[in-house]
Amino acid sequence: MSEDRSSNGHRSWLGKITQAFAHEPKNRQQLLELLREAHQNKLLDSEALAIVEGAIQVADLQVRDIMVPRSQMVSIKAGHTPHEFLPAIIESAHSRYPVCGESLDDVIGVLLAKDLLPLVLHDNNHGFNLKDLLRPATFVPESKRLNVLLREFRANHNHMAIVIDEYGGVAGLVTIEDVLEQIVGDIEDEHDVEEDSYIKPLPSGDFLVKALTPIDNFNEAFKSQFSDDEFDTVGGLVMSAFGHLPKRNEVTEIGDFRFRILSADSRRVHLLRLTPLER
Repeated sequence: MSEDRSSNGHRSWLGKITQAFAHEPKNRQQLLELLREAHQNKLLDSEALAIVEGAIQVADLQVRDIMVPRSQMVSIKAGHTPHEFLPAIIESAHSRYPVCGESLDDVIGVLLAKDLLPLVLHDNNHGFNLKDLLRPATFVPESKRLNVLLREFRANHNHMAIVIDEYGGVAGLVTIEDVLEQIVGDIEDEHDVEEDSYIKPLPSGDFLVKALTPIDNFNEAFKSQFSDDEFDTVGGLVMSAFGHLPKRNEVTEIGDFRFRILSADSRRVHLLRLTPLER
């Protein structure tokens, strides 16, 4: 009888192992479905599921899918003086800038904003040479996979790369933050509005607007009359105008305003740049 129990126990153990592997996903779609089922069963919370999905899907994306396009790049001319290029740096508030020679296709290096700090100690910038501060620029093709780019960023300790098109011209730029945001969602940076604020004015006259800004708050701030019958937030209003989930740097106009997407992931819009239009 003990042998029967042992035999039954052995079969039971084998059955459990067989059952576990019977549900092993055979492809990526089945894996995603399994993860979503785990979320429904409270084994994964929403944030963990989103991160895992982002990590899996990032291998399907190429640099061209997330890069800042050429037209939106903030660059510096190699021959400019601090008086000429500092206003652009102050307004954009980025940490890295491509530095160009005769044209935007002639990127000769990258300037780190922190390398300009010694200028604060010198009232007289006579003899200043921007080229002395440049770091080497990294160039990548539009077709490079994001998972490969992220691995190269980590290995080479780079944070930004210049994107080159098939003809060797500059197509845009991409940063390590752009890649990471595809995995973990929005990362707060120098563009972000304070936690307790929905709208932040910029020196240029534009505004940074959180996508979660209630439409009532927006209407009150800008004397607009957008309806909140269908959408509660500005993000919902903007997504409706696009007709799809927009990507970073896509632009749309609604009423007397132009909205540019500053931050978005595969699930929702996070941050917008608002430009009031003169009609």
